[in-house]
Amino acid sequence: MNNFSYTQASTAKEATSIRKDQPAAAYIAGGTTLLDLMKANLEEHPQLVDINMLPFKGIEQTKDGLRIGAMERMSDVGENKLVLEQFPAISESLLLAASPQLRNMASIGGNILQRTRCGYFRDAAFPCNKRVPGSGCPALQGDNHNLAILGTSESCIATAYPGDLSVALAALDAVLTLENAKGKQRRVPVTDFYLLPGSTPQKETVLEPGELIVSVLIPATNHARRSTYLKVRERASYAYALASAAVGLDVQGGSIRSARVALGGVGTKPWRSPEAEKALVGEPATEATFRAAAAAALRGAQPREHNGFKVELAQNTLVQALLKVA
Repeated sequence: MNNFSYTQASTAKEATSIRKDQPAAAYIAGGTTLLDLMKANLEEHPQLVDINMLPFKGIEQTKDGLRIGAMERMSDVGENKLVLEQFPAISESLLLAASPQLRNMASIGGNILQRTRCGYFRDAAFPCNKRVPGSGCPALQGDNHNLAILGTSESCIATAYPGDLSVALAALDAVLTLENAKGKQRRVPVTDFYLLPGSTPQKETVLEPGELIVSVLIPATNHARRSTYLKVRERASYAYALASAAVGLDVQGGSIRSARVALGGVGTKPWRSPEAEKALVGEPATEATFRAAAAAALRGAQPREHNGFKVELAQNTLVQALLKVA
C-alpha cells in the first residue's frame, strides 16, 4: 500500500490548482479505473483530488446538439430518453460496457480516459513502453491476440482505448471541452484527443497537466439519429471488444448522402475511418457497398502473429452495423 493524501475539491479552480502545484496528483470521480491501476502498482499518486462536487453535470439539448457533463454517470447517460432517441449509438455504447454496478459508478470523463487492457501493461513484472519509456514492448512477439492492428508502431501495439463510448463519440464528430488551472477552456474533437503511439506511447492524450474534461458536445445530425454501435466480444457480459463498430448513415432515396464510421478494439485509439466513409457516400445502401467500405477501412491493417483474425472480424462487424442502420 502506497501512502497518499485525499482532498475534495469544491471548484474547478481548486482542483486544477492542486494538480498544477503537484503534477503527480490524480483526479478521482467514480474511481473504477484509477483504483485498479493503483492496486496493481501501475500508477502511484501522492494525492487524490476528489472532483465529484464539481458542477460538470447535465444531459441537455442545445442549439448545437447534445451536451453531456463529464461528471454524469454512464448509466444515467445510456438510459436518458434524449440520448436513446436522438443518439442511439451513444446509448448502445454505454449500455454494452462493463457491468451495471460499474456503469452506476463510472463517470463519462473517467470512461473517456480509461487506459489500455494490454496484459503486458497491466502486469508490472513485464517491461512496457507505456509505463517505462524505452523498456520495450513484449507484445510485439508475445501474446497479442487482443491488441491493435491499426495505428501501431514498433514501440507499442496496445489497443490504447479499450472502451466503447469514445468509439461512438469519434463516429459522431463529438467535441470535448477542457479546462485548465487558469479557468481557460478549449475544445478538442475526440478524433484529435487521443494520440497515436509512435515513439512516445506513454503520451496517450492531448490533456495538459492539470486539465479537466468539462463536457462532451455531440452535433445533432441525420446520421447521429440513424446510428448504432455493434460490439463483438469473447463472452456476453463484462468483456472488452475484440472488434466494434459505430456507424451513422443519412440515406435518401436509397442513396447514402453522408456516413460516419469508427472502429473499436482494433486501433491504438478509437479509429475513425475516412476511407470507409468515402467508399459509402454517393453509393447505394447495399451489402456490396458496405463490404467495399469495410475492405477500405481495414486496408492499412498490420496484424501480428495472433491477431490476424481481427481483420475479417472487424470487416464483418462493420458490415453488420451498416446493414442494421440501413
